[in-house]
Amino acid sequence: MNNELNDQFIASSALFGANAAYVEAYYEQYLHDPDSVDAAWRDYFDRLHVEQAQAEVAHGPIRESFVDTGASAAQGAKRGGDQGMSALAAEKQAAVLRLINYYRVRGHQVADLDPLGLAEPPHVADLDPAFHGLDKSDMQSTFNVGSLFASRNEMRLDEIIDFCQRAYTSTIGSEYMHLTDTDQKRWIQRRIESSVDKTLFDSSEKREMLRQLTAAEGIERYLHTKYVGQKRFSLEGADSMVPALDELIRSSAHHNVDEMVVGMAHRGRLNVLLNVLGKSPEELFSEFEDDYDVNDIEMSGDVKYHLGFSTDIEYDNKRVHLTLAFNPSHLEAVNPVVLGSVRARQTLRGDDNGETVLPVLIHGDASFAGQGIVMETLQLSQAEGYATGGTVHFVMNNQVGFTMNSPIELGDARSSRSSRYCTDIAKILEAPVFHVNGDDTEAVVYATRLAMEFRNTFNKDVLVDVVCYRRQGHNEADEPAVTQPLMYQAIKNTPTTRKRYARRLEAEGIIQEDAGKTFLDDYRAGLDQNEHIYRSTLGFVGNDYTVDWKRFSQGKWSEVVDTAVPVDRIQTVAGRLHDLPEEFTLHKRAQRIIDDRRKMTAGGQRIDWGFAEHIAYATLIDDGYSVRLSGQDSGRGTFFHRHSVLYDQGSGKHHVPLKHIRSENRYAFTVNDTLLSEAGVVGFEYGYATADPDTLTIWEAQFGDFVNGAQVLIDQFIASGYAKWGRMCALTMFLPHGYEGQGPEHSSARLERFLQLCAERHMLVTVPSTPAQWFHLLRLQMIRDLRMPLIVLSPKSLLRHPMSTSTLEDLSEGRFEFVIDDPAELDRDKVERIVFCSGKVFFDLYKARDEREIDNVALVRIEQLYPFPAEDYAAVLNGYPNASEVVWCQEEPENQGAWYQIKHRLQVPLADHHALLYATRPGAATTAAGYHQLHVKQQNAVIEAALTGGEPLIERGSVKADPRGKKRGAQATQTSKTA
Repeated sequence: MNNELNDQFIASSALFGANAAYVEAYYEQYLHDPDSVDAAWRDYFDRLHVEQAQAEVAHGPIRESFVDTGASAAQGAKRGGDQGMSALAAEKQAAVLRLINYYRVRGHQVADLDPLGLAEPPHVADLDPAFHGLDKSDMQSTFNVGSLFASRNEMRLDEIIDFCQRAYTSTIGSEYMHLTDTDQKRWIQRRIESSVDKTLFDSSEKREMLRQLTAAEGIERYLHTKYVGQKRFSLEGADSMVPALDELIRSSAHHNVDEMVVGMAHRGRLNVLLNVLGKSPEELFSEFEDDYDVNDIEMSGDVKYHLGFSTDIEYDNKRVHLTLAFNPSHLEAVNPVVLGSVRARQTLRGDDNGETVLPVLIHGDASFAGQGIVMETLQLSQAEGYATGGTVHFVMNNQVGFTMNSPIELGDARSSRSSRYCTDIAKILEAPVFHVNGDDTEAVVYATRLAMEFRNTFNKDVLVDVVCYRRQGHNEADEPAVTQPLMYQAIKNTPTTRKRYARRLEAEGIIQEDAGKTFLDDYRAGLDQNEHIYRSTLGFVGNDYTVDWKRFSQGKWSEVVDTAVPVDRIQTVAGRLHDLPEEFTLHKRAQRIIDDRRKMTAGGQRIDWGFAEHIAYATLIDDGYSVRLSGQDSGRGTFFHRHSVLYDQGSGKHHVPLKHIRSENRYAFTVNDTLLSEAGVVGFEYGYATADPDTLTIWEAQFGDFVNGAQVLIDQFIASGYAKWGRMCALTMFLPHGYEGQGPEHSSARLERFLQLCAERHMLVTVPSTPAQWFHLLRLQMIRDLRMPLIVLSPKSLLRHPMSTSTLEDLSEGRFEFVIDDPAELDRDKVERIVFCSGKVFFDLYKARDEREIDNVALVRIEQLYPFPAEDYAAVLNGYPNASEVVWCQEEPENQGAWYQIKHRLQVPLADHHALLYATRPGAATTAAGYHQLHVKQQNAVIEAALTGGEPLIERGSVKADPRGKKRGAQATQTSKTA
């Protein structure tokens, strides 16, 4: 250490070497948080680090230098009398600073968080003064408070402890010392500690909170007596959520937020709809009374506690649009959907920082801790292409999850999780958590205000963990005392939150005695008149960015839409795509692809899938639409075919040609290589598509089977969202599908699962077989006046298959064909068998037919499996008058793929002379064989059975017979006309 620097510091400081313990503690504090020490000390420590930087030593030697300095100074003190603080006093001062720090770190563990008083706070030794060498004799001694944001720089120890307890162990337990960002940490410290001795709310604000608690309790009591036994998933026990959400809306207005999108599950949803969003009591009551004319219902609908709502509320002349997202019973599944919707709304506004639209998610304790989609959503929060400027999270912490046994102590819920807090998963984001006693309404509202300000300051997620209880159990038909006897004895004897707060305001002289009961009576009287007492809204007003979905309600999937693009326009946009920056060096494989695409543009080479896809995107962008593509390897393309992002091999810089089609809109093309998530990302993209109908929103699986990880989102949102809630969206899903001998997880996109979900013409399931078909399909998804999910079983080996190519004329003159007749020049009168199929197997059949010189079998592709193109199918069928055998051929096993989902549709137009047969792999528990030789043998058998009848597969399955009694191939068999 530089002796001159040491001497200079000792000479100018009131603290001498004998105070080494104090200096060491202060240095430790500096290392943990540089801004938490005084400026003079920070400057000194900073310079120490500069001096030591080249040596790269740990701070241990620096501490030793302090000790050495202390020893010499102590000797000097003995010679010349006391100078500065004694060694004992320095030890005590250091102990006080450590104690203050531990209150910041661990005070939340002993905070007064349980409204029922059942939890025994753990003993935290670090918070015991004795642990730090402090005893009763030190309580009246005065110490420096260090970085504590108190009104005085020096306080007695008992005052310091009292201050820290009020800041960190009252009804708010602040958990934030895990944050590594010093600015964020100091911001929270300053806000918490500087508010200890301040009045947070005035009398009018307190009366308003009581009114909101009255509304929260009032609607629950009203519904409980009027609709006895009906499930409503009561808010009771978490009543403070209503004033908390009201505070969030007010804060949004003050921060110039235009919209707030809320996602929440069942609990308290009806209460929030009525008392926060202002839903009409009459409308709510009609849902309880099931007051509908069944003859007028066009959709299947959903239960009342799943429904969403939108309205506008005005505070201080600022209008905020509120949306409560529709939510299924899969509690946390709505999380990424909300964030996707928010991101789309922010993008429409050109808002990169998340200042205009606020996402709010309300969780349950057990679901937040237990459901994997929570982690996936949290990981998206700061990811490129997915960030929304931070989410405000509330956890309605019942303390017991669903119906498990009562916890031994707060945070000890070993039957529902392994972590101490249900919120611990949020620490992966270094998000601050404010644990708060749900029965202290002012604390809940203040924590909400703090959370909102933190979010807007740092554009980061923040959590308010409202520790509460369920007064009625999981639902109103539940008997929670069976599994939580002690808890529900305590709940029975616990006054409601409204009663507690009313008594508090009476004691403070803010309201008169029994005023709380008057509020409640007035609220109930208003409900009797179907009127709101404490919540008035503007109704649904919307704003300049509100989407009019009515324009998409008249379109039909079967209408002919012109998706062709003139050749000269194709060449123009292609020129922009292939115009690379100067001195931009591509990898030789990527360069070869670009060179080939230039040839395709000129008409000198047949076009492949990558070219057709890019031209589809480019022309849509040129038309004024936007394209958003997401997947785990979407920029390059899993199968090295796309290359929408090009990389300079010298500098590593990237270039996205599609961004330069319409340069005035930087959002016109977005491609995201996502984290390894299916459920979270699919939910996000679904939410995005529901908010922006003019963006072609695409999610691409690396392999089709990977969509399994998002099955809940497919079932509960994508497939059924319109039938349940009337929610339109045009989410497009690319699911690579095809049997190339790559095993069970890399063959099938689970086509049968999508077809099982198909009804009411609410979803499109397609299997395009050529680049031109893909081109027209992608353009069709945006151009037609219809918005519905599009499932594309996209190719793998076909991306480079020499037979699966197209021409520029196919793009400039054609359209998407639902059914493609045999392209060969066959004698139609000679055809005896028509083989219908989809996807890659067509090319295997075509090649085998040519090799065997078979001329009495026609091969027809059905490119859209749902809605089934019955008229086009029948037209092709009638074009072969002498065909007696109609075969469905698929690569998938018999119990999978399309066969069982479409055989009744294939059957309908058949005449008496037709026999309906099928050629498939044998039924199997897995999607595909893992052994390559077995795959080849099965594939050959499928082709043989489809073309000629073939030989049976004796390894698996049974031999099938045709109607003439002649043995057919393993899976070629006739079906009943009534199947």
